Amino acid sequence: MNPHPTHERTTAHHTSTIGQPVGTRRSTITVTDPIKILFAILLPPLGVFLEVGLKGHFWLNIVLTLLGYVPGIIHAIYVILRH
Repeated sequence: MNPHPTHERTTAHHTSTIGQPVGTRRSTITVTDPIKILFAILLPPLGVFLEVGLKGHFWLNIVLTLLGYVPGIIHAIYVILRH
């Protein structure tokens, strides 16, 4: 038996609600983001498609845009700035 047990040092990491460490959100804007945002205002699903392709956010944005143009724009800008 080891008289001096080793204790592993653990550090507490704060996580956001989606499981990513806090502070790891995208904070830089790429060169193409202003173009994508322009497309997001003119045709929201196109802006989302340019950012994520034919994934879930694209289809959700089509539904939001059909339900109301403004929710589609808000979601498109959110997707572009978060990815």
